[in-house]
Amino acid sequence: MTSEGGRVFIGKSDKPEHLLLKLANRHGLITGATGTGKTVTLQILSEGFSARGVPVFCADVKGDVAGLSMPGESKPFLEERAQTIDFDDYTYEAFPTVFWDLLGEQGHPIRTTVQEMGPLLLSRLLDLNETQEGVLNIAFRLARDENTPLLDLKDLRAMMVSVSERASELSAEYGNVSTASVGAIQRRLLVLEEQSAEHFFGEPALDVRDFMRTADDGRGIINVLAADKLMANPSLYATFLLWLLAELFEELPEVGDPDKPKLVFFFDEAHLLFDDAPDALLEKVEQVVRLVRSKGVGVYFVTQNPLDVPDTVSSQLGNRIQHALRAYTPREQRAVKAAATTFRQNPDIDTERAIMDLGVGEALVSTLDEEGRPSMVERTLIRPPSSRLGPITESEREMLISESPLMGRYEQALDRESAYEILKERTARKAEAPAEANEERAGEFRIPERPDREESKPERSGSGRQSPVEAFMKSFLRSLGTVLPKLLERLLRRRMR
Repeated sequence: MTSEGGRVFIGKSDKPEHLLLKLANRHGLITGATGTGKTVTLQILSEGFSARGVPVFCADVKGDVAGLSMPGESKPFLEERAQTIDFDDYTYEAFPTVFWDLLGEQGHPIRTTVQEMGPLLLSRLLDLNETQEGVLNIAFRLARDENTPLLDLKDLRAMMVSVSERASELSAEYGNVSTASVGAIQRRLLVLEEQSAEHFFGEPALDVRDFMRTADDGRGIINVLAADKLMANPSLYATFLLWLLAELFEELPEVGDPDKPKLVFFFDEAHLLFDDAPDALLEKVEQVVRLVRSKGVGVYFVTQNPLDVPDTVSSQLGNRIQHALRAYTPREQRAVKAAATTFRQNPDIDTERAIMDLGVGEALVSTLDEEGRPSMVERTLIRPPSSRLGPITESEREMLISESPLMGRYEQALDRESAYEILKERTARKAEAPAEANEERAGEFRIPERPDREESKPERSGSGRQSPVEAFMKSFLRSLGTVLPKLLERLLRRRMR
């Protein structure tokens, strides 16, 4: 009964309650106060989808969703619940599970590049104001125009340095570049690195199709993101999940309304996505949720308060499971009223009253019927999970990771040439250019070196300049040529006498 005839068994009211697979990509909402059973509902839906060959992605915020990977243990209260709701084929079993972790500690590393995340989501992650976001957009545009890939955080830091150094030049072409904004962005990047977010940016980048695998027995693989440590940086958690949704939308082909989803995506702690989100980001969320359905992806938001999800998004969520809410404060009372009005009313149920009276493991359920219309709300006992309730041990996790079909695909980080290396080389070339120019200018005014003595002796030639010795000998010979005849003449005369 876990899943039969294209349906996922949820539990029982006065009749069995199911979620139709062919309408599971119409999205859903699971809400309720802490401790009312939301996590178990996420667990039993994941089991049901997996059993029908539908891959699942979910975040493990508290560490207990990992129990999906291990068979459950016999407990009287689970078997009593199964008997109460006529869950006759209730058994304990494990489901095929692959573990992931942005920090690379409790599962396969998940990475993306800075340029794939884009300036909008990165601005949200860095909590930038409008001016700072504008400068970040200029950096991304410059990187694209000059073919300098932004892969990791050191690439982005190098690009911001370049933007600052070329501020006046870039302001004329792209718009005002404030060096103060560059400094603010650099400081935010430093904080991000201190929170170990640098592990998330780089290569090999995640191929989202690796989330859409089935096991050898045909069951859908459940992809579990270790998020217990990630919750220390809720902005990174929420931004990552939104990026992942956007990637699914951009990468997957259109399939219309398939017989069953290609992937079901559970967005736990959904309020982190919407808290203080700027209008541009909310529009992005609304667009992705609206359009990703045609890619065969069902998105299920899990949160404590139905008011956490904006109306523009909530109106697109056709399948709803509402656990108990408290109503002590005015805001909680408004939440109860808001939750009650989202259901198709059942004349036999006081919906508002029932929301406050529900017990643990009990919920108000309304799913889409064969015609795509919300069914009347029913007070439902949620079925017990077949997998383990609670966390797994460290040794069990290590064993499952080592046996994963994706082992070795993402473990080794790559660092190919990108903006950091390109800009570093460009800076080095600029530094070398003035030195070479100085050497050339110095060469124009260089005093020739003194040649060796032997090489400096002039060659003797008729047209060559006489040395002092040569001049003296020539003068002496000329004088001798004049005096010698006269002396000879005198000697001859004396003999004749």
